[in-house]
Amino acid sequence: MLKKWIDEAKHTVVFTGAGMSTESGLPDFRSANKGLWQSKDPSRIASADALNNNVSEFIAFYRERVQGVREYGPHKGHHILAEWEKQGKVQSIITQNVDGFHQQAGSRKVAELHGTLQKLHCQACGKVYDSEDYINQDYHCSCGGILRPSVVLFGETLPEEAFDFAMSEARKSDLFIVMGSSLSVTPANQFPIIAKDSGAKIVIINKEQTEMDHIADQVIQGNEIGEVLAELNSP
Repeated sequence: MLKKWIDEAKHTVVFTGAGMSTESGLPDFRSANKGLWQSKDPSRIASADALNNNVSEFIAFYRERVQGVREYGPHKGHHILAEWEKQGKVQSIITQNVDGFHQQAGSRKVAELHGTLQKLHCQACGKVYDSEDYINQDYHCSCGGILRPSVVLFGETLPEEAFDFAMSEARKSDLFIVMGSSLSVTPANQFPIIAKDSGAKIVIINKEQTEMDHIADQVIQGNEIGEVLAELNSP
């Protein structure tokens, strides 16, 4: 059914969450067994307040995260989505992930709702740097300001450009496919509802149940995203 929908759709939008990244080997934030927040308090470390008042612990935490992203890369699911974009089967991707793997795989129309760990910017002047500087323990801008990852911290709003693009794409979609998101975080979990209200078919591919399964036209549960996409991509 989904393969037919993808072939027939005029505007397919893919929405990806942590499950897309964990298939590449990255730990997620909220999983019950080994999520990153099991041993760390996000409000104390990954927040705008920590950047201003607890900068050494903030940098140590994010240096570890930047290193983690550098150790892994896109899996076959990321590459299939990039291939589908080139073929015109996928029009855009909305992602909650900050690893940059969609772009590394070749996807171009990507709204990064929570920013990216692939770049840093100066908290003072805004100058952009490559995240390699954190690996090399360079934490200061040429102006003297602190370098921070270009991610959305706790206490910050989502980037306006990415949010507006995602909103526009959700409204334009006639097929909206969620991959690897529990759909428990607002406002990101509103996009499937917006797509549904605009007439799109909703498909949810996730290991576990989500809070939006009841609005979906199809739910695929328990399978690896990469395997599902590989099967859909086969002749």
